[in-house]
Amino acid sequence: MRFGVILPGGTAVEQLEQAVLAEEAGWDGVFVWEAAYGVDAWSLLSAIAARTNRIRLGTMLTPLPWRRPWKVASQVATLDQISSGRATLAIGLGAVETDLPLTGEELDLRTRAAMMDEGIDLIRELWAGRSTYHGEHYNYTCARDDLAQVGRPVQEHIPIWVVAAWPRPKSMRRVLRVDGVLPQYPPDQDSPTELRNLRTWLTDHGASPTLDIIAEGETPADNPTAAATLIKPWSEAGATWWLETRWQMPHHSPERMHDVRTRITAGPPTTL
Repeated sequence: MRFGVILPGGTAVEQLEQAVLAEEAGWDGVFVWEAAYGVDAWSLLSAIAARTNRIRLGTMLTPLPWRRPWKVASQVATLDQISSGRATLAIGLGAVETDLPLTGEELDLRTRAAMMDEGIDLIRELWAGRSTYHGEHYNYTCARDDLAQVGRPVQEHIPIWVVAAWPRPKSMRRVLRVDGVLPQYPPDQDSPTELRNLRTWLTDHGASPTLDIIAEGETPADNPTAAATLIKPWSEAGATWWLETRWQMPHHSPERMHDVRTRITAGPPTTL
């Protein structure tokens, strides 16, 4: 199991400092929030890439149907180049909670799902150096080969993680096309048992043995044994990543920033 931390907020400078601290403390990855307005996730990640050497970097997460996929492909490829091959793209349909900015984007669930499927295909075409894509929702054509070539990622295959609603078959089948799953469980069913069931379904349906399965939550900073005990069932159930979260509002308060730094400094909750 590998261990990442999600930075819940704060200024760009605060988050940059937290990310550098995370690498020093032994975490394996840092993920940042991408909202419609605020600290720009990809600018921040590129700054983090320039100040770190080892940790994987990505968003948590990018609402792909509300972004231009060629722009996202460019941002991720640029990050991958600056970081020498440490980028991960985590995507979802987009949250519609009322406390998030409303910008007039597509809200129909089926339409967003179709847009995300096409977006995944288009992004992979661009990363592979191809310059033409035609679908129902997106069309892309570029006659300049140099743009495709200079925009190639360092990684042969940048991991794409996708949010999937368990146990909905259509949502889960999307996971079979990508490299990792961020499970979304029914209410009050977020448990190692359900993660094990999800992993069994994926295995039975031909998922790659290298597929990442992500679990997330909070562990205490001041009790390493308790932290390890909390994540052990998730590891045994098949999770390959644990993401440490601190989502409580407000994200940017001095108390929240102190809490995040304290948890990062304590290091990852490594298994017993």
